[in-house]
Amino acid sequence: MTQVGKDTLGTRSSLKVGNREVAYYSLAKAAERFGDISRLPFSMKVLLENLLRFEDGGFTVSTEDVQAIVDWQKDPSSSREIQYRPARVLLQDFTGVPCVVDLAAMRDAIAKLGGDTSKINPLVPVHLVIDHSVMVDEFGHPKAFEQNVEIEYYRNGERYDFLKWGSKSLANFKAVPPGTGICHQVNLEHIAQTVWTSTDQNGVEVAYPDTCVGTDSHTTMINGLGVLGWGVGGIEAEAAMLGQPVSMLIPEVVGFKLTGRLPEGVTATDLVLTCTQMLRAHGVVGRFVEYFGPGLAALTLADRATLANMAPEYGATCGFFGIDEKTLDYLRLTGRDEDQIALVEAYAREQGFWLDPHGADPIFTSVLELDMSTVRPSLAGPKRPQDKVVLENVDDVFNGDLAKVYKHDSFKRVPVDGKDHDIGDGDVVIAAITSCTNTSNPGVLVAAGLVAKKANEKGLKPKPWVKTSLAPGSQVVTDYLTKAGLQPHLDAIGFNLVGYGCTTCIGNSGPLAEPISKAINGNDIVAASVLSGNRNFEGRVSPDVRANFLASPPLVVAYALKGTVTEDFTTTPIGQDKDGNDVFLKDIWPTNDEVASTIAGCVDRDMFRARYADVYKGDAHWQAIDVTGSETYQWRAGSTYVANPPYFEGMTMTPAPVGDIVDARPLAILGDSITTDHISPAGSIKEDSPAGQWLMEHQVAKSDFNSYGARRGHHEVMMRGTFANIRIRNEMVPGIEGGMSRYGEDVGAIYDVAMKHKADGTPMVVVAGKEYGTGSSRDWAAKGTNLLGVRAVIVESFERIHRSNLVGMGVLPLQFVNGETRETLGLTGDDSFTIRGIATIQPRQTVDVEVTRKDGSTFTFQTLCRIDTANELEYYLNGGILHYVLRKLAA
Repeated sequence: MTQVGKDTLGTRSSLKVGNREVAYYSLAKAAERFGDISRLPFSMKVLLENLLRFEDGGFTVSTEDVQAIVDWQKDPSSSREIQYRPARVLLQDFTGVPCVVDLAAMRDAIAKLGGDTSKINPLVPVHLVIDHSVMVDEFGHPKAFEQNVEIEYYRNGERYDFLKWGSKSLANFKAVPPGTGICHQVNLEHIAQTVWTSTDQNGVEVAYPDTCVGTDSHTTMINGLGVLGWGVGGIEAEAAMLGQPVSMLIPEVVGFKLTGRLPEGVTATDLVLTCTQMLRAHGVVGRFVEYFGPGLAALTLADRATLANMAPEYGATCGFFGIDEKTLDYLRLTGRDEDQIALVEAYAREQGFWLDPHGADPIFTSVLELDMSTVRPSLAGPKRPQDKVVLENVDDVFNGDLAKVYKHDSFKRVPVDGKDHDIGDGDVVIAAITSCTNTSNPGVLVAAGLVAKKANEKGLKPKPWVKTSLAPGSQVVTDYLTKAGLQPHLDAIGFNLVGYGCTTCIGNSGPLAEPISKAINGNDIVAASVLSGNRNFEGRVSPDVRANFLASPPLVVAYALKGTVTEDFTTTPIGQDKDGNDVFLKDIWPTNDEVASTIAGCVDRDMFRARYADVYKGDAHWQAIDVTGSETYQWRAGSTYVANPPYFEGMTMTPAPVGDIVDARPLAILGDSITTDHISPAGSIKEDSPAGQWLMEHQVAKSDFNSYGARRGHHEVMMRGTFANIRIRNEMVPGIEGGMSRYGEDVGAIYDVAMKHKADGTPMVVVAGKEYGTGSSRDWAAKGTNLLGVRAVIVESFERIHRSNLVGMGVLPLQFVNGETRETLGLTGDDSFTIRGIATIQPRQTVDVEVTRKDGSTFTFQTLCRIDTANELEYYLNGGILHYVLRKLAA
């Protein structure tokens, strides 16, 4: 049932589509009262419809909110706060497990407060897709997929039991079993409807834009289908599930005009890496991006989804596309019902969501333009997605970074024990076709298959030190690669199916062969990876790999054959054919016509309908999990995967006043571009880390550590993993890499130092530079910060999701002003920080921070409070968003 407002504006209308009649909230009627909206960006029209549908004349959504959206056309920026209600929520298992843990804990807590446990149920549809847990343990042989599935269920049995309990115990909650695909591709191919419908309180079917928030930052991929969606932290998603609106400022919208078409041999991956670099340079954090222009006609829906997917990498809230014939064609191809497709077209045309190539351009806050004919084959790396480099210059970038960043004066090669080859700086030890960004796109996957085919026919093989893997985002990918006759060629050069999931892109690359790992780590070799992913942050892909490059799937195949990033790919041979002749990249690269004709012959509607006919049933492993639903969860004593978190201990109906922060000590002083991977890693757990030590103390063998991502249901592991990334550099302990800090003069793990401060009753702060919290929508980056005892984070700039997560966990986000930084102020690990007046703090006010030096001298600097809205302030003063919602429901 959809919740709606009182329709005090009289915009509710009806739309007849064939024999079906639906109610809807008319933008045309709103325009009659509030003014012309014809040049509003499509994404803003979605927000406007949302306000019309929930307008109640009161505090939640007011007439002034609606007018503010319309008036945005006069000045395309606004400081007005609005309350937005997405139609549904999308989860994946790494972030979904802690969500379900929190909901189970909230049921316990509301019972203790005398409330009704049934109120802790999603009020909107929730889909959880299990895609983040499979690791590339087995690869390069026909049984790799089957064996990885067995290992996955063995490792994650307790987590999967818990998720199945959630699917049986929570209303409006569906779980898509492991081995189905990546959540964003399942969303694109099956869950999303572009126009959503549900019945209201009177049993009338209401149509409205399909919108969602998701606990994975790449939820933005669905914007390619005309669905407004973006990533939020798990805590914010839980609030949305429980009926709490998303509090946001009316966004600025950056228009990105595309003209021309991609030239021969250039892929959608090359396009998105180019756009990512342009948009990062322009600055779009906290803004919507909307694509428009005549070039859209030359992009497939999958190409649009590729561009929308990487919005977190270019920093935007979303990258939106309007609805047109390409949208309808994709809905039809992927097996949606004809009645639904007819509704999408009729609704989009009626509401002004239809892309008219001859219509006036929308009004935007600012506009960028790209002639796609100028895009060249590219990679991004070695550390950030926005660091695009054209293919012929990759060797120069790596060679320059080797000396500058990795402190190597010259290249070196070392022998590998027991092998007849050596290994050296710049050698590609991981080549992975992975991630939602590219494995949703038949254009680049078929291209990869064709490269493999041509290479196999010439007798080329990957270099022996390369770990190869193919992890599609959907089972349909296997169907069309097999139908096209390309999978056998991929198998022949090592790209066997290893699983359907995120794998290497999320850090689940699995271990390298022991002799390779030993040679790298024993000789300080700077090894490389090339992956078709969206993230290449330090320490993410593999603990053995320090230089990571993003590339299209066909380039991943080519780099596996080449085996190094130190040579110019365009002028040196990849290898030799059966007759000893040099083979160059151009000799195995398919033409655009080859790719297009292959796709036309191998991708069809029946594949999608068959694969999604019974998507929630799962395989025999999933069906064998026998659990019973219940009102509250029976927590397992001694579990190292799932535990009742401490957030609600001692909670009362009335929140205690938030106290001042007095004489806080810095736990970490960090540089720029600190990612959520730095703050809360998702990958492997080191044996000598606090998390590893805790697991061994609880009788978990090293071989069963699994990953930080898989253990997000247990706070004891995750708080020990906070700031535990192996590549993080705390300026309080110069010259040391990894999660270390200082207590007085004693150097120790950040967790251990934090516990000493907590035992002393000393609050803590974290200080950092620009772009703090980039990357994943990882709520544990904020949860762990809170549990360590950090009260405030002071930085030059925040990424959108992490700032919101900090507020949602009761951590105060502060931003340097007046051009000041930790460096200009000379902040050190010996300083202490005092922040007063917190109980009466207001959104975006100026906050004074008093610093006391080691010698007793003091000075004060100003910061901007990045609690941005009144709703966020309520969350913060309640100790967090979940506490706020829980008190509201219990009342």
